[in-house]
Amino acid sequence: MPHSSRVAVIGAGAGGLVSARELSREGHHVVVFERNTQIGGAWVYSPEIESDPLGVDPDRTRIHSSLFKSLRTNIPRELMGVRDFPFVPREGEDRDPRRFPSHPEVLKYLEDFANEFGVYKFVRFGTEVVFAGLEELGKWRIEFRCENGDVDYEIFDAVVVCVGNYSQPRVAEIPGIDGWPGEQVHSHNYRDPEPFRGKVVVLIGYSSSGTDISQELIGVAKEIHIVWRSPKRELLDRESIISNVSFHPMIESVCKDGTVVFQDGCVVSADVILHCTGYNYHFPFLETNGNVTVDDNRVGPLYKHVFPPALAPGLSFVGLPFKVIPFPLFELQSNWVAGVLSNRIALPSKEEMLADVKAFYEDLEALGKPKHRTHLLGDYMMPAYCNWVATTCGCPPYEEWRKEMNISVHLYRLPNLKTYRDDWHDDELIRQAYEEFSKYNTNVRSQNNSNLNAS
Repeated sequence: MPHSSRVAVIGAGAGGLVSARELSREGHHVVVFERNTQIGGAWVYSPEIESDPLGVDPDRTRIHSSLFKSLRTNIPRELMGVRDFPFVPREGEDRDPRRFPSHPEVLKYLEDFANEFGVYKFVRFGTEVVFAGLEELGKWRIEFRCENGDVDYEIFDAVVVCVGNYSQPRVAEIPGIDGWPGEQVHSHNYRDPEPFRGKVVVLIGYSSSGTDISQELIGVAKEIHIVWRSPKRELLDRESIISNVSFHPMIESVCKDGTVVFQDGCVVSADVILHCTGYNYHFPFLETNGNVTVDDNRVGPLYKHVFPPALAPGLSFVGLPFKVIPFPLFELQSNWVAGVLSNRIALPSKEEMLADVKAFYEDLEALGKPKHRTHLLGDYMMPAYCNWVATTCGCPPYEEWRKEMNISVHLYRLPNLKTYRDDWHDDELIRQAYEEFSKYNTNVRSQNNSNLNAS
């Protein structure tokens, strides 16, 4: 028999907005707690940076957003939208119709989504959750700080954590760093290249933020030394020939005279170390009596990255996996949560879920993957994961064009960092995407034609 729950969603970023829609569609009573004054979470740009540019001082001023000023998506808009609300170009002031749009366009999409599905009415702005813990009889107590500073509380049947993963910097451990005289910055606090003009920069990490920021620094920084754990020689040689970029393996140590020693024996005198090293999961408000912990960035134990077996279904997490196509992932995960809470979908027993988690951890260990990569799905694992969740929920599977487009963009991106956002070669996949979108929006065919003409 369907069951309606009172559900607290923590965070009104993309994960929280999509979760609110799925939960309300299922008949649940939803309250979304958002500490800021607008929706969008990580997609709300701020030119300000934190008082500690490295982001490790616990008393620093906090800035939630990690966006830099010129950021454009590294995923094409065809892949980004939720299934029944495609992220197609829309007319209007300050809209960005490009296939890889700038960050304000993504925020506008989320605002369009919230308006289209009536999500705003669920959101309580200016309410920061300071405590979420289990009460007697399986209820959850949510304590929140209001805009006037007062702390109040309410009781809920379930809590969905959607606070995002891009606000608590993870930094590299570097021998000798305490005595090194240079400047350290985390990409969380990077906004534009100007502060690095004429400087020798050591950039650690060459994933999404590292590749984008390195491109901005070319022609601005004096030298760029990129530290990359898994270099592909042919790509590195190409970059080094055309720019002031050098690639190195990991840092061996840094010294009091300002030098940085790399594992290849190279030594450079550097001004700045820029950490493009990702983020730590951080849930300071959450009290689970040890049933959920964060150990070397592994949040667990969690069944399929969502449900802690000891506390399911009352507690769930939406949006933990990284290196994914986020919005469609949020849609499937939150549909699963909503269905479980309404008794439409049954979870395995606590013992079965724990056994599944144990087997998953053993598989990761056998593959040599460290704990901090537990929630990494990536381009090749995401379709299988999404298809599993979709099957569990009774949703359509991950379309083949999505899988092919994702892999095509991934393979084309790294050898073509300067051009891949404006020069692409998958027009047939774009056609298939817009054919799919036409089921939900009758105006997408002309938009499809304009996109193909732009290529």
